[in-house]
Amino acid sequence: MNVLAQVTEERHGAVAVTRVSGEVDASNARWLEERLRAVLTNQSEGLVVDLTATTYLDSAGIALLFGLATELRRHQQQLRLVVPEDSPIARMVRLTGLAATVPTHAALEAALAES
Repeated sequence: MNVLAQVTEERHGAVAVTRVSGEVDASNARWLEERLRAVLTNQSEGLVVDLTATTYLDSAGIALLFGLATELRRHQQQLRLVVPEDSPIARMVRLTGLAATVPTHAALEAALAES
């Protein structure tokens, strides 16, 4: 598999933060899903996925985020996204309804302040 995206992980208290850079498509969505799930524990209040450096997000990536949000809600955790207004993927996030379903912020600080 050609890995088009990179993921870095950090913790801010009980919130896990992942920063995704590069492209997310059908070829690497499963790999990304595994990486996002791996940062969560039973003690995590939620997960912030920072998509600031994400340059492409196709339907497989959108479906991954919808599914992850649903699963986290079942575990009383929350998914939050960081998508700046000028991001190449901002329009896709809005058009698919993802921004209406998952709390979406323009900056990491705003996403973390929501806790």
